[in-house]
Amino acid sequence: MSNRVLPPTVLLSILFGATALSAQDRPCADAAWLGGSEDASDIATRDTPAEQMALVLNANTFVGQFSVSTPQDIRVEAAGRGNGDPTLTLLAADGTEVATDDDSGGNSSARIETTLQPGLYCAVVKSFDDTPMTAFVRVGRQEMEPLTPGMDAAPPTPDTADVAQSCAEGRDLGTLGDAPLQFTASAQDAPFARFTLDAPRQITVTADNAEADPKLVVTGPDGSVVGENDDFDGLNARVDVSTDLSAGTYCIGLDAVSDPSLPIDVAVSAFDPVAALAALYARGEAAPPLDGSVPVTDLGNLPPQMVKDLRVGSDTQWFSLTLDTPGLLLVEAIAAGADGDPWLALFDSLGRQIAQNDDAGHGTDARVTARTQAGTYLIGLRQVGERTGFVRLLTERYVKAP
Repeated sequence: MSNRVLPPTVLLSILFGATALSAQDRPCADAAWLGGSEDASDIATRDTPAEQMALVLNANTFVGQFSVSTPQDIRVEAAGRGNGDPTLTLLAADGTEVATDDDSGGNSSARIETTLQPGLYCAVVKSFDDTPMTAFVRVGRQEMEPLTPGMDAAPPTPDTADVAQSCAEGRDLGTLGDAPLQFTASAQDAPFARFTLDAPRQITVTADNAEADPKLVVTGPDGSVVGENDDFDGLNARVDVSTDLSAGTYCIGLDAVSDPSLPIDVAVSAFDPVAALAALYARGEAAPPLDGSVPVTDLGNLPPQMVKDLRVGSDTQWFSLTLDTPGLLLVEAIAAGADGDPWLALFDSLGRQIAQNDDAGHGTDARVTARTQAGTYLIGLRQVGERTGFVRLLTERYVKAP
């Protein structure tokens, strides 16, 4: 079977996602104007940002459109109310993805800052975990007042003496030995807990309950922050300290972004480098070696097109493939059913990430494209969140016309 051959212009269109969509697939076509009307939605001429409330129900999306009449540095934001955790995708009028974001606004809010050329654009907002959500969407020039604090906003610095006092009054988990130290409590009932190391050790602290969306801060005997984390594995939190901590008493600060009244499973254990590496492979953040230590399905020499239907969960499944000539590789993951949300990553044989995608365009299916040389590549495929379902994996390869 021969390779598919495309002219260079078509190859570039596929590679950069510039292929025009049909009219019915253009998400901006019937979207609400964020400024209330077409004239009022030109961000280049407004004195204030354009803002609108978004109600997202039943895994649907909110789409709001705006325009810029002159080149502008634009900020697009989505902030959930209550337990809402919005994701944000910025599209051009023909459906081409300009940018996407989840938590860059801080506090689970989404923020995109970019320069836009004159034209029509739309902001697509969906709920991260498909739960019903109310959010506010704001678009303005970057000199205008933001809706979200941003990831770089410095959190309030707690008084060291107050933290030490709160930790001393919190629950005592005892001294870490071979068995983990564990407790279950809500963030409002147990905002602080302490544990002791009787010798230098490396540790892992976890906080699990995605519905609560826990946050962890671990501080040392002198009050300095040893580690902190919000969303490590989905919405659960984890702090790995892979260098020896000195003997002494350490403090765990526990908070919850979504619901501080829900119980959270907290554990302190010895850091396990083997388990930590396996977790990286399971999340798709690193590619496993091709030595048999991690299951990798060999797809062999890739034909022009290959389709496989797979049952996929939240742990990454790995596939290897071989290309015999340079060209363009297109990989798509298409959910079977409305509840699927596939995630894709592409690595070379040395473990370097080449491409990664969650939501391509305005849907939840995933797509990656990359220029490739002859050699072996790895594909990582999983579902976002705790989903399990069937996904169609499509691979296509193209070579440049002579």
